[in-house]
Amino acid sequence: MDDDIARLGRLMKTGEGDEKHDPSAYSTLDVIWVLYDKILRFDPENPRSEDRDRFVLSKGHGPLGFYAVLADKGYFPPEELRHFMTWEGILGGHPDRNQVPGVEASTGSLGHGLPMAIGMALGLRMKRRDRRVFVLLGDGECNEGSVWESVLLAGNLGLANLTCIVINNHSSTRDLGDLAQKLGTFGWAATSVNGRDHAAIEAALAHTDERRPAAVVADVG
Repeated sequence: MDDDIARLGRLMKTGEGDEKHDPSAYSTLDVIWVLYDKILRFDPENPRSEDRDRFVLSKGHGPLGFYAVLADKGYFPPEELRHFMTWEGILGGHPDRNQVPGVEASTGSLGHGLPMAIGMALGLRMKRRDRRVFVLLGDGECNEGSVWESVLLAGNLGLANLTCIVINNHSSTRDLGDLAQKLGTFGWAATSVNGRDHAAIEAALAHTDERRPAAVVADVG
């Protein structure tokens, strides 16, 4: 998989660039690649298929890694990456579900992705559809109160079809302590992994609990 990440890195460099948010993109690349390559059920030919799993990039201010994976999986031509953050392209500095095939939610305002993912997971459960919802947050984003309100709600609802991934690149201005332990106290099945170890990421993302939502804290610091 190292070759895959190197290839995706080269794809990312074909764009116009967004140096301010480059670290946000690179910190998520390994996790998003494993998610799409090994875990998610999706169909690029039918992005809105009812049989798909859902992925929400709550950390929406660094979407270039996400775009590179979507392009590699066939949602749009890789050449589109050359127009990242340009008027003639569809790939904005924040992902837009009305513009980019494969994007489930328009995000960028921190703390909004997890509440939306909870709504998706609850809707799928009510429809009795055997599909999963994944949402990716950053550690700095976990300073938002809406994140912990959502964590409490999902734990109380026992949303077993929901998995929250926290990319811990130690960008938070506050010491958040042991995030996996904190999530566990809110009723989540939580674990920590090396955010560059693809086998460990795959095993953590594949795990589900019949009674609780799952959380994976990926350390990339």
